[in-house]
Amino acid sequence: MSASTVVSSPGKVLLAGGYLVLDPRHDGLVVATSSRFYTVVRAAAPQQGPLQIRVRSPQFVDATWTYAVHIDQGTVRVDQLPDDSAGKNKFVQLALDQTLRLAWEHMGPQPLAALLAHGLDVTIAGDNDFYSQRAQLTDRRLPATLQSLAALPPFLHTAVRLPEVHKTGLGSSAALITSLVSALLLHLQIVPADALASQGGLESASAGRKLAHNVAQYVHCLAQGKVGSGFDVASAVFGSQLYTRFDPLVIQPLMDNHLESVQSLSRTLSPENPAWDYRVAPFKLPPYTRLMLADVDAGSDTPSLVGKVLRWRKEHPAEADALWDALDASNKAFSETLLRLSELHDEQPAQYAVVVKYLASLQSIQWLAHPNIPDNQLKIVEAFSRAHLVSEDIRARMREMGSASGVPIEPPEQTALLNGCVAVAGVIGGGVPGAGGYDAIWVLAFDPAGCAEPEQPASRVAALWAGWRALDVSPLRAAESPAGGARVEALADVPGLAELVAGYVWSI
Repeated sequence: MSASTVVSSPGKVLLAGGYLVLDPRHDGLVVATSSRFYTVVRAAAPQQGPLQIRVRSPQFVDATWTYAVHIDQGTVRVDQLPDDSAGKNKFVQLALDQTLRLAWEHMGPQPLAALLAHGLDVTIAGDNDFYSQRAQLTDRRLPATLQSLAALPPFLHTAVRLPEVHKTGLGSSAALITSLVSALLLHLQIVPADALASQGGLESASAGRKLAHNVAQYVHCLAQGKVGSGFDVASAVFGSQLYTRFDPLVIQPLMDNHLESVQSLSRTLSPENPAWDYRVAPFKLPPYTRLMLADVDAGSDTPSLVGKVLRWRKEHPAEADALWDALDASNKAFSETLLRLSELHDEQPAQYAVVVKYLASLQSIQWLAHPNIPDNQLKIVEAFSRAHLVSEDIRARMREMGSASGVPIEPPEQTALLNGCVAVAGVIGGGVPGAGGYDAIWVLAFDPAGCAEPEQPASRVAALWAGWRALDVSPLRAAESPAGGARVEALADVPGLAELVAGYVWSI
């Protein structure tokens, strides 16, 4: 067993499919972000007493949890020490408990005890983008700009306890669970060392990656107390994708009996189990486009929003079904158009680059106004125009659903901000990710090659955000992940991570 195992998993942005992704008849378009969550698992130093696992989250106050591991012929159990002052962390404890139980089923008590030896020392940490950096920027007297965020140290201490942190909606819990479960599966040799070596969709994924997905989905649902859609975990495992959820019945027996040892985890969570009927189709944004994200200082309770929308759908089935079908058609058109743009780039890379540079200087209403667009460029211009129109249609239908259900999916303040963003020259579209609410926004802009920074659409959007007064808008550094889903990392290659593991903490 190696001295340390490091696995990272990306955050997510659901560009299309909010609410509908809960229904397996509909897809969700989810983009994995460059912001990643990291888990470092190391063998603990020799110690006296019971077998223990220590988990540290150095970015928070009082965030060290210590667990006793009990292994016998019947099962394995992970219990938090009674004098632990950090409070409960059900996500971490359930990830440890259930993954070790799977290991016990996989290899038996003696080999598991030998692999654990003196216990484990686990460090978990998320990139700065997972948490609001407003306080840190204010203390440093820095403006809320991408340049200021880039100047902050990595894995910055939040100066608060974990329950008090302001999250930015990138899916920190799913990324955490995925990185932790995957690191444990690798460290305990349940999956081979190369299980996360190749990236791509479901068809090319190894059995080890599929197992990591299934275990992470189960643990995440267990920690949340319900079976969600799972798109956040799926993107943390596989990267950007078109996602269709799995049937909740596959893990419901485990959810109902997780405290009992009679239910086989390995049989249910096996990638060979045909009941795992989720679908993952690889996706990437078109070349020379850039995803921009901003944190809006308000926040929303996603479970509460979802609950109200689902209640409205149950009470008004005809109205809801008609709206969901129309919204699904727009969602599909959006993803198909973006994929088609990538094909057009591959077919005509030179013409595609010319079109991008041309459109980057114009507002969307001007893209088709020129009467003399060459025929070999027109279909590219039309495809970008279609992507813009469909994204706006999605926004309109999401607002309609919010109005009908009494849920602030795209609140008026967000609408004004997004309208301002979409009116900027070189912006393709925008929206509120996932369930919406006062949480975040996304913008898709052109990113032409060879264009000076002030002339980039992204610079114009950033300037709009910096001057916006109706809402407190703070950009995030995250973009689309170039690294796919969960992957093994070298500790020394991740800036700041080795220092964090060694005990150095960057404070405000």
